[in-house]
Amino acid sequence: MPGVTGQGPCGREERDRVEADELLVLVAGGDQKAFEALYGLVSGPVFGLVRRVVRDPAQSEEVAQEVLLELWRSAARFDPGRGSALSWILTLAHRRAVDRVRSARAAGEREQREARRAHSTAFDQVTEEVEAGLERELVRRCLDRLTALQRQSVTLAYYDGYTYREVAERLSLPLGTVKTRMRDGLTQLRKCLGGVA
Repeated sequence: MPGVTGQGPCGREERDRVEADELLVLVAGGDQKAFEALYGLVSGPVFGLVRRVVRDPAQSEEVAQEVLLELWRSAARFDPGRGSALSWILTLAHRRAVDRVRSARAAGEREQREARRAHSTAFDQVTEEVEAGLERELVRRCLDRLTALQRQSVTLAYYDGYTYREVAERLSLPLGTVKTRMRDGLTQLRKCLGGVA
């Protein structure tokens, strides 16, 4: 197949996109040479994206390797009719990076909770749990006051970690519409949380 030579010449964003599409189809069929070429083509962009999300260099390398292994295993799931291979690969990388950040955050929160439990009296624990429960309930009630579309946009962005552009793609809406929903939803939340507090 012409052009399956790894890196190829410079000035090639569109060429890389087309080459990645072709290579991924071959990888889905178990072609190891195509995987090597695809690896060379996408490992830099994958690592760069993961590094921006994860920040820690060692963990970023680990996550990037996980993404590239996942790429080998799941290449058959790529549907060229739904977008480019490069976009699909970078979406895998973003999701894996966000998962790592959430996992690290959850582990840190668990450690903090354990440390607080170890250093606080039973009364302080009960008080903190009641206050946290009341705060969660207040946020839940305020979220329930939003329209379904506002709530969905806010939840995707602030609880699931998607960018406005990703929220727009996920909901199949124009970016401007999502931004408006987010602005209006956040304004209502601010009023609700400030008004009850």
